[in-house]
Amino acid sequence: MHGEYKVPGGKLVVVDLEARDGVLRDVRVAGDFFLEPDEAIHAIDRALEGAPADLDAAGLAARVETALPPGTQMYGLTSDGVAIAVRRALAHATDWTDYDWQLIHMEPQSPALHMALDEILTTEVAAGRRPPTLRVWEWASPAVVIGSFQSLRNEVDPEAAGRHGVTVVRRISGGGAMFIEPGNTITYSLSVPDALVQGLTFADSYAYLDDWVLGALGDMGIKAWYQPLNDIATEAGKIAGAAQKRVVGGGAVLHHVTMAYDIDAGKMLEILRIGREKLSDKGTRSAKKRVDPLRRQTGLPREAVIERMIASFRGRYGLTEGKVTDEEMARARELAETKFGTAEWTARVP
Repeated sequence: MHGEYKVPGGKLVVVDLEARDGVLRDVRVAGDFFLEPDEAIHAIDRALEGAPADLDAAGLAARVETALPPGTQMYGLTSDGVAIAVRRALAHATDWTDYDWQLIHMEPQSPALHMALDEILTTEVAAGRRPPTLRVWEWASPAVVIGSFQSLRNEVDPEAAGRHGVTVVRRISGGGAMFIEPGNTITYSLSVPDALVQGLTFADSYAYLDDWVLGALGDMGIKAWYQPLNDIATEAGKIAGAAQKRVVGGGAVLHHVTMAYDIDAGKMLEILRIGREKLSDKGTRSAKKRVDPLRRQTGLPREAVIERMIASFRGRYGLTEGKVTDEEMARARELAETKFGTAEWTARVP
């Protein structure tokens, strides 16, 4: 069995092993990390040898941590990273490069249609009728996108939204409200086979699926990191928020991210009801300081940021131009009309 895991902000960990009679055998850990002293690598292998095959990642990490020689220094490697690589090997997890990725970057669409496309495309990936897909969104109009479980009245001021021509829609994933203006927002979705995140906890899958964009931002001179559970942050502040949805019955995962290229903070504060409790857990007193736009940090036009992100993904994993099929679009339009565009769905949590 073979498992790989790139430690967020670190290096690749590779584990080869066998599972016999319910325990781990012939464990070999490798990777492009740095580790001192040399004998620490053998201590890690010995710590995992004979471990129960059903031991969770926390238990495996504890075995590794206990076995490390005094004074061990890890660079780009963590005990948790080793444990996750083991769990991914046992789960027969796949890697990014195992797939032929497809890019969808089409003309602007309505907020409700974007919600529907996420559901339809991810369902198609789950059914094996569509390859793993990176979809970059273009917005036809301003919107507030609320999480699946948020209260509509608690999150949005309807009078302010109407005054500014902002459509409110509800997505299928959890998380918080996102304020969208077409020229100020960068949004993308990943519709991926669930095998890609096998062996990862729900929280770990966020960091794993966000790692490529951290690299893309780094190429643009931005030092960014994953901030649990679902934020991408820099020293200047938060720049993006992510959300996920698992397809019922398994088969695929939807991971989508909204990034602030620029932002009209005054308008956002009129429309969104951002409470003190939410601000306190972000360590800031002002909602205006919670998001620091990419325009200021990169100095690049929005289109250039998107082009560089796509180029970075393509350079890492390969990416071919694709499109939404006529059948997929027809289903998405119907779903936008019967579900995502309805008051019943939008106010399902009043």
